[in-house]
Amino acid sequence: QDFLEADLNATVAKLKTQWNQVLVCANLPYYITTPIIMGLFESKVPIESITIMVQKEVADRMQTGPGSKDYGALSLAVQYYADAKVQLNVSASCFMPRPNVDSAVIKLTAHEKPVVDVDETLMFKVIRASFNQRRKTLANGLKNSPELDFTKEIEAAIGHLGRGASIRGEALTLEEFAELANYLSDQIV
Repeated sequence: QDFLEADLNATVAKLKTQWNQVLVCANLPYYITTPIIMGLFESKVPIESITIMVQKEVADRMQTGPGSKDYGALSLAVQYYADAKVQLNVSASCFMPRPNVDSAVIKLTAHEKPVVDVDETLMFKVIRASFNQRRKTLANGLKNSPELDFTKEIEAAIGHLGRGASIRGEALTLEEFAELANYLSDQIV
């Protein structure tokens, strides 16, 4: 069955009748790594961990923090849902035929409870808007997003973080994105 079309909740519910825990272990097709990982996270299925082999650059993006060129929406999503740790780097020379990229085995251990208290939907809209135009400031990225309907609140929200107007999304931590989303959420009410 096509993973992206599968009913993950039904599949996991069936597995949970046979085993106490569900772990995912796979060598993912590199071109659909992110949709598979996000599908597992967003489905809210009770998976304890995901151990996968992915392109090394993707593994690096999953476990990097603010300020890195690899830091982005995927990094923040992984931080929100799990702890990420590369278990093993796999050289391209280990495969026949040899691919053009190195790989890594990474383990994503699901958090028992959320690491930040936030409206998840709004926070991920803010995160996507922050990284859709990486060269723009955070304020411009948020203002230009079709997913968000805030104007003057954005500058006040960034000011609430104690950050200057020239800050970019890649400088914010997960906690700061949650604080930003919470501030904007309070302005809606």
